[in-house]
Amino acid sequence: MRTMWFAGGFHRVAVKGQQALPSEAAILTLAPHSSYFDAIPVTMTMSSIVMKAESRDIPIWGTLIKYIRPVFVSRSDQDSRRKTVEEIKRRAQSGGKWPQIMIFPEGTCTNRTCLITFKPGAFIPGVPVQPVVLRYPNRLDTITWTWQGPGALKILWLTLCQFHNQVEIEFLPVYSPSEEERKDPALYASNVRRVMAEALGVSITDYTFEDCQLALAEGQLRLPEDTCLLEFARLVRGLGLKPEKLDRALDRHAERAGAKPGGRVTLPEFAAQLGVPVSEALEDLFSLFDEGGGGEIDLREYVVALSVVCRPSQTLDTVRLAFQMYGSQDGSIDQGALSCILRTALGVAELSVAELFRAIDQEETGKITFADFERFAETYPDFAEEYLYPDQTRFQSGTQTPPALTANGFCTDFSPENSGIGPDPLCKKLD
Repeated sequence: MRTMWFAGGFHRVAVKGQQALPSEAAILTLAPHSSYFDAIPVTMTMSSIVMKAESRDIPIWGTLIKYIRPVFVSRSDQDSRRKTVEEIKRRAQSGGKWPQIMIFPEGTCTNRTCLITFKPGAFIPGVPVQPVVLRYPNRLDTITWTWQGPGALKILWLTLCQFHNQVEIEFLPVYSPSEEERKDPALYASNVRRVMAEALGVSITDYTFEDCQLALAEGQLRLPEDTCLLEFARLVRGLGLKPEKLDRALDRHAERAGAKPGGRVTLPEFAAQLGVPVSEALEDLFSLFDEGGGGEIDLREYVVALSVVCRPSQTLDTVRLAFQMYGSQDGSIDQGALSCILRTALGVAELSVAELFRAIDQEETGKITFADFERFAETYPDFAEEYLYPDQTRFQSGTQTPPALTANGFCTDFSPENSGIGPDPLCKKLD
């Protein structure tokens, strides 16, 4: 492996600090994760890694990687994730009998200009970890491989075109968790991330890769830049509710919301609906929908927003669910209901739907059904751009020209300076 890296231009791997023994730190947390070249510290330390199950089928590489005894995980299998966490915990608590596990807690590749939210898997065992930071101090960046920019083969070609490529691996002091951090893996992960960000001299942002997926989702209702659904998704996660698991509860929430007169609920009722205690985090989430500050929200709006976060590319599924909640006995809705549905689905305060409603309501009955909406959406798949926000700015998808660089290289709403983290007041929908 070292010969392969040398042939690729990594003639010298600079190492700072001292790697801890497995008995001192069973887990190595490495960041930032920005490229497949991050395999260099893995091969230099011969640590086990957590990797996609599909990787074992790669010719030659899949066979070689088995020698470091990796922990395989399937991103699409929820049960596989649970088993992965259990396996990490078992190895971490073996007292040094297993090789160290190197984990990239960001869970995806970024452009190294900030550290995104760390996933808690490495911190659930509650054992000491050794943070490891990675740098590529090259004049030209041919390393970074993210969802926007050059593809894997082009990155490889550009890197091989460089005569010499620099890489630095720095082992930071072992981080031993406090009792509070052992009980709260998210707090443990956040504190370790802060230590690593300080060592790297970069910012942190509490947004995640899932937030970027939501912002860039290719659906008929692409989110505008001023959407509050990114904040909504962050608050939902802050309550310990994972959108990928909530997907299965959408129909149950929709049924209860439709049974409420006007869908109105108070904060205690909202807490009971979600199955969580009343807390500051829940109050923050509640305030996003409490437009008038009257202490009540429309539960149907929460269900629509949750549906978008859980399945951002499935526009018609969200609209179908909304029609079930807002529709009258014959399943039809008026213009006001359509406005409420689409404002919530886009996470904006103001939205004119008059032209769209007239275009769908060809018989001028003042009512439309989901069948009418579905038929119109199939005939005019780009209806949102034409009728809803023809002049508004939307997030750029991966197939379009990348947006101008911002503080952390993602997109405007992901700037650490604007992330809304901390005690600053939250923006309500009408703010």
